[in-house]
Order: sequence, then C-alpha cells, then structure tokens
Amino acid sequence: MSWRSIGIVYRKELIDSLRDRRTVISMIVIPVLAMPLLTVGIGYLSVSLIARARREVSRIMVLGGADSPGVVDALRGTEKIELAPESPDFATQLENKQIRAAVEIPPGFEAALKGSDSPTVTIFYYEDETRSDIAVERLNAFFNHLKGATVQQRLVAHDLPPGLAQPFEILSKNAVSPEKLFGNRFGAIIPYFIILLCMTGAMYPAMDLTAGEKERGTMETILCSPVPRTGLVIGKFLMVLTASLATAALALVSMAFSVVVVLQSKGVLDGPEGLRMAVHATSVFGVFAMILPIAMLMSLVMLTISLFAKSFREAQSYLSPMTIVVIFPAIFSMLPGVELNAKTALVPILNTSLVSKEILAGTFHWNYIVLIFASTCVYAALAMVAAVRMFNREEVLFRN
Repeated sequence: MSWRSIGIVYRKELIDSLRDRRTVISMIVIPVLAMPLLTVGIGYLSVSLIARARREVSRIMVLGGADSPGVVDALRGTEKIELAPESPDFATQLENKQIRAAVEIPPGFEAALKGSDSPTVTIFYYEDETRSDIAVERLNAFFNHLKGATVQQRLVAHDLPPGLAQPFEILSKNAVSPEKLFGNRFGAIIPYFIILLCMTGAMYPAMDLTAGEKERGTMETILCSPVPRTGLVIGKFLMVLTASLATAALALVSMAFSVVVVLQSKGVLDGPEGLRMAVHATSVFGVFAMILPIAMLMSLVMLTISLFAKSFREAQSYLSPMTIVVIFPAIFSMLPGVELNAKTALVPILNTSLVSKEILAGTFHWNYIVLIFASTCVYAALAMVAAVRMFNREEVLFRN
C-alpha cells in the first residue's frame, strides 16, 4: 500500500465532492449560514419576545380585599398592573390567558398589618407561562415592598431601631475564574454541537463516495485502478473525515463571529475590559483533539453503512437513525449527576462530551483523557477493519 496512491484517491474524492452540490451545502452552506441563525437568531428572537412581554400590562384579579381598600388601591396604582373584576372562575380565566395571575387577600388583611398578626397572601398563576411568570414577579415585588414598609412601621411604633429587623447583610461574590464559569454554563452544549456537526458534515460525503458511486456506475472504474482496497478505503475515509472536521470548524467560527458581532452591536464589548476570553487556546485545542477520534469513528461507521446500501436514498434511510444514536449519549452527558469516571470513559460519544466539558472548564483529567482518546481510537480502528472487509466483499460492492 502506497501513501502516494492514497493521496491520489483522496484528492480525486475531494475534488469530486466539492463539485457535488449536496456535499457543499452540508459542509459549507449549512454550518456558515444555518448554525448562526439557529443559535444567535433564536436567542435574539427569544430575548425580543420576553422583552415585549415585559412591556405589556399584566391583567390581575384580586380575590377578596373588600376590607383592605388601601392595599387594593395601591395595587391598582402599581405600574403595568391592571385589575380585572373578581370572578369565581379565575382558574378558567388563567387557563384561557384572560388574566395572568390572581391574588387572594385574606379577610382583615389591612387591619392585621397594623397589629402583630402574620396573614397569608396567596398568588395563583399559570406555571411556566411567560406572561404569568412576569405577573407573579410584579405581585411579589409589590407585596415584598409592602412587607418591608410594614416592618419599618412596626419598629417605629415600638420605638425600636430600623436595623433590628436586619441584623446583618449577606454579600455573595463570585470566586471562580471565567474559564470555570464558561465551562459550567456552556461546557456540555458546545461539545454536543461539535459532535452533531461532525456527523452532519460526514453524512453526505460518506453516502456519495459509496452508494453514490454505485448509482453513477463509477465504482467499477475505481476498483480497476492499481490502488489496493485498503488504500481506497483510507483515501475515501480521509475525504469524509475532512468534510466532518471542516463542517464543525466552519460552524464554530461562524457562530463565534456572529456572537461577537451581536455583543458588539449591544455595546457589551466596549472598553478595555469588554472582551474577556473565557476559554484558553489550550482548551480549544484539547477539545478538538478529543473530537478527532470520535469524528474518525463516525466517518468510518457511516462509510461502511453507506457502502452496504444499493442507492443514495437507501443510504439515507440507513444513516438517518444514526442521528438518534449520536444525540442520545450527547444529551445524556448534560443530565445532572452524570460524571466522568472509568465506566463513562469507555462509552463512545458520552465520554467525549464529558471530557470536553471538563476541558472547557479548564480541568484536565489526564488519566481519563488518555483512556478516552485511546479507547475511541481502538473503536475507530475496529471500524476501519470493518470498512476494509466490506470493500473486499464483491456481493456488497455490486449489490443492486
């Protein structure tokens, strides 16, 4: 087997793939254009919708409160709160979003504030509904302010110092580095995106270089070349791996550029301290180093599966379920309580997601890093053996 022959096969497949519109779309257009729209665009839309919801007036129903006119009037005069007529079907109105919340004021509430009793105010709301949550925030702010004012009045009435109700203050300060914060917040999401993009970038080239060759009738021509079957497999594999890594790299660069542009437009990056790198170059290099063997594994698996298909469409039906196989362990790594250990270090995709999360946080568990890299390389080597064997089976190559 000659590396020169492998290089010739690789260049030939690379040129052919760049001429294929579907491969170019999956490898360049989707990561450069679609991923920023999915990340920045959806995030910007979510922020805009929440901001619009906060500008709206919350329609709230007061239950009871007939003997507490001062509290009701104060609530009516609160900014961005509108009182709805009292009705026994407040729960139905909440479900139908005719009102955003309902507050039940107990009998004698206003009189109890002047004494020493502690009545209970109940707020009814629509859980996990954005506008209802905003209404609850406004009600809590109103009654917390009323609570504080009542405490101060009671202290003054008993000739006690105002600080008696608050003997000390609690000040919380972050003591963790930006790297740790970034890793904790986004460490599980970024590897998930990278792995998914690697699979997306490898899928169409893998199908085109196998099932596509069968449909075009060029598989026989390639097999007649003096290059051994192993060299053909390695050349095709390198092309699929190139597409996989290029897709992930282009998507990340495009996403990073989009985020910087958005933050710059909002003025977040102004000033000498505006742009603070949360991730070191060492962490970025470490993540890509750990992604490399898993990209090799996925490229070889998809190449082997696609070779078994008789047509491009059949290859698509075979590879589509792989999305679930890849996504499930990547999502599993985000669940609370799932940590990197000797057992999870041997599970493909899950181990890469977990160790990448730790690396982005600035923590390098070298024993697990070596174990994960080595085990994934072993899996990739086994996939290479399977691919070579599949290429040596005539009934597979000429299956139609």
